[in-house]
Amino acid sequence: MDNIGWIGSLLLAFCGLPQAWESWRTKSSAGLTWGFIGLWGLGELCTFAYVLPKMDLPLLVNYSANILFLIIITYYKIRPNK
Repeated sequence: MDNIGWIGSLLLAFCGLPQAWESWRTKSSAGLTWGFIGLWGLGELCTFAYVLPKMDLPLLVNYSANILFLIIITYYKIRPNK
């Protein structure tokens, strides 16, 4: 079961990678709304805070990766290169 948890966690962790890569490549996150970014970020941070005391490593990897991708996406939303 641990292997299934790791596989699922890694797949979910890297769902944000294509958008973070696109934002980095184009230097813009113009296609994403602030509502989407805000709700996704708040959800990730709240769930990370919930999982952190449990030290559930697959979930910590998942939420940490998504927070990193959100930082990249938010940076290019705030400071697009036009």
